[in-house]
Amino acid sequence: MKRIVFLNRFFFPDHSATSQILGDLAFHLASCGHDVHVITSQQHYDNPRARLPETDTVRGVAIHRLPTTQFGRSALLGRGFDCLSFYASMWRSVLALTNQGDILVVKTDPPLLCVAAMHAARRRGVRLVNWLQDLYPEMAVELGVPLLRGPLGQVLFHLRDVALRAAEANVVISQRMAENVRSRGIASDRIHVIQNWCDDEQIRPIPPIDNPLRREWGLEDKFVVGYSGNLGRAHEFDTVLAAAERLARDSRAVFLFIGGGHKFDQLARRVKERRLDRSFRFIPYQDRALLKYSLGVPDVHWISLKPELEGIALPSKFYGIAAAGRPVIAITAKDGEFARLVQQHDCGFVIEPGHADALADTVTRLSRDTKCLGAMGLRAREMLEAHFTRRHAFERWRNLLADIGSSPALTARPMSAELVNSAAACNEQPS
Repeated sequence: MKRIVFLNRFFFPDHSATSQILGDLAFHLASCGHDVHVITSQQHYDNPRARLPETDTVRGVAIHRLPTTQFGRSALLGRGFDCLSFYASMWRSVLALTNQGDILVVKTDPPLLCVAAMHAARRRGVRLVNWLQDLYPEMAVELGVPLLRGPLGQVLFHLRDVALRAAEANVVISQRMAENVRSRGIASDRIHVIQNWCDDEQIRPIPPIDNPLRREWGLEDKFVVGYSGNLGRAHEFDTVLAAAERLARDSRAVFLFIGGGHKFDQLARRVKERRLDRSFRFIPYQDRALLKYSLGVPDVHWISLKPELEGIALPSKFYGIAAAGRPVIAITAKDGEFARLVQQHDCGFVIEPGHADALADTVTRLSRDTKCLGAMGLRAREMLEAHFTRRHAFERWRNLLADIGSSPALTARPMSAELVNSAAACNEQPS
């Protein structure tokens, strides 16, 4: 197999979820003897001013970090400039780094990275694999990003679909996402479902009494409802906030937030405004080596996915929670794929957004029933070991890449008429 090159805006030592998932796979493939490269930015997910070294080699993976603008993720316009500058730098780097027959695996940060990567891949005769962590522009449309429900959105959908059809494989992280991609006219044999994962060998159930972080954070005598990771635009916290108000008189109930994200600071402000400080704890991202402890601090975790984003995204933090042997409260659509997993394996509860009374009642009931809590946590771990281990995901990735690498080499070719027409259509749209 020839060189494997990954594209993603963030990579090791960044702690974001997509960076960690990519790092796991890249380091694994390198340990298997593959020539693995990663093209990424010099930034951290939550620190746009970071300047990581331009080149590095970590655990056999060659890292190529590109200069970009540094506006960060807080404002949409600045984020757009960061994305555009990454596209431009990425294009040059792919052309310089790849040779005919190499495999280019493209993730989804920044959005529509697959479109720019497709053009570079065609020019170099490189095999393209899209690794879809979410679907864009569907995500932006559902979140209400301006202009995307009109002609501009139609052009972006068309360009993205061209990139999906041009790929030798499109890897999606859920069955519902696969259905959505198939509905766009992408051939079924080009769609592969490989769920995300966690380090299930390191993250294992730890009894609360043996957890040093629970003692360090002063939570020994509390019933802890936890959230770990990014709290972003795909999530809602109003249901949790309203439930916390109903539980304010319960001195044992604590809502613990570990991480960051677009809505993390918003939630902290709302907590202060409602004078709920005693019921909430906010902790920054923890080092990955501490995940086996931090995920075990809560008695139960909650995860949110807005119902309109079903089949567009899936909360990968679910796997780490299951590995830690903790039940989950899914605040999402009852008929969604994530909800179906929780219900099928009886490892938690599903509560639709806005049903704060139901959430408060569930927390109260669980705080009084440690037997039910432990049984659900055990079933969560059993589900993970049966269906979602990292070892199984790695095996599927190795097989897929081996199949692609053994196919006849592509010939470098210029942009097709379809791509030229798409680019022209995009240029004709008003800014």
